[in-house]
This record gives sequence, C-alpha cells and structure tokens, in this order.
Amino acid sequence: MKRSYKLAAGIAAALGLGLGAAAVIAHPGAMGQGMMHRMEHGMMQGMGPGMTHGGRMAAGVQHDDAFRADMGLVHDMLANHESIKRTVTNLPNGTRTVTESDDPTVAQAIKAHVASMEQRLRDGREFNLFSPTIPVLFENREKLKTTVEATDKGIVFVQTSDDQEVVAALQAHAEEVSELARDGMAAMMRGMRSRMMGSAQR
Repeated sequence: MKRSYKLAAGIAAALGLGLGAAAVIAHPGAMGQGMMHRMEHGMMQGMGPGMTHGGRMAAGVQHDDAFRADMGLVHDMLANHESIKRTVTNLPNGTRTVTESDDPTVAQAIKAHVASMEQRLRDGREFNLFSPTIPVLFENREKLKTTVEATDKGIVFVQTSDDQEVVAALQAHAEEVSELARDGMAAMMRGMRSRMMGSAQR
C-alpha cells in the first residue's frame, strides 16, 4: 500500500529538536546556532537525566558537534517540509521510501541526513529524543538490511528485516515520520510533549 506525503525528514528518523522549537514554528528562518544551542540545553534540562525507551533518551545519545549538525539538517527539512515529497510503501518485510525535493538545497539536506543516520546506525550512536521506535531499530540494527539509492532530487531508501517485530517497528516509524510530514515542527513538539507526559506518569 502506497501513501504520498509532504514530509519533514528524509528517512525513517523522527528526530527530536527540543523544547523552545515553538518559537521556530512561528519564525523558522530565525534559528541560528545560538538558538539551536539554547534549544538543546533547554530540552535537556526540561527532560531531566537519563531519558530513554518509552519517552526516555537512550544512554548512547551524545550531544556533541555531530549531534548539533544533525539537528540543523532536521530543522532545515522541517522548516521546508512543504517543498519535500515522500512516498512510503509498506513491504511484507519492511518499508520503501522515496524522498525528494525540487529545491536543490533541500535535496542535499535529505541526502546528508540519510548518510548521517546510516552511519549512526552502523556505529550504534542513537540520535533520538522522543520516538519509541528508534530505540527498537538501533537495538536490532544487526537484523536490518538497508539499501540506499541517490536520485537527482533525493533518496530511495529500502529497509527490511526477517524479524517481524522489527518489521512492525519499521512500519510504525514510517507513520511517525509521516506525522512530521503533515505537520512539520508542530508534530515535533506534539511528539515530545506526548513522550514527556508518558514518562512523567511512570
């Protein structure tokens, strides 16, 4: 079954930006490195120590220059999500996504994001702040088979597994990304609030 969406991110990666993104929703072009740093700092203070599975941050998440660079790519795609088109196909053993943009700058951001996330997956360096499916995929990364094909305007990304629980996580994650596709940064904030509320109730 195929579903076409405008989206905010290039692959199955619903990645967290931080509390304080509300200001960026209203003024996405105004976000510089200083604001990104304040967002990251405020997000960490607001979420508290040790956030991992089910609303908590995995222990492997590192907030360094690479993290900030990846945050920047995600921000750029969220801010320009209306210029991005994505087709998601659920396969019996995974997902196939085509993510492209007619804007060359956005297309390059998609490609850079995919390359960075694939390297993080290989290294086990999780990049996630609220998604319940990303920890599952990182924990089972050895069960994943990935094919990436660059196009002139973006990326064709196929990810499969022989483990049906991992397949379910792949497809659920595609739904998370589709929510970002529809609503951009508003979806990001909604997801973070939901995960934080779930953690507070534990």
